[in-house]
Amino acid sequence: MQDQPSAQTAVSEYVLSQIEAVDVEISVVLGRSVLPMSQLLRMGRGAVIPLDASEHDEVWILANNHPVARGEIEIREDRIAITVTRTADVYDFMAGAA
Repeated sequence: MQDQPSAQTAVSEYVLSQIEAVDVEISVVLGRSVLPMSQLLRMGRGAVIPLDASEHDEVWILANNHPVARGEIEIREDRIAITVTRTADVYDFMAGAA
């Protein structure tokens, strides 16, 4: 007689397949800036918005607009990549910490 998967195994496999079917939007925040609306409205093509970050600062990695990790920017050939360096502190993100 062949071993049949237990009900618990079947449920676990079903739950895992459901989790794997979920799409998550990943965003990366390089920095922030506060501008008066009048300045924003005057900006046109080629305008530069200064950010509160420098070249080697960590970036925020967001999953569905929720901070989940910090990372560093890497340039690989002609692509930009992010290396995860640590978990995110949601309170630092909300406070605008760099």
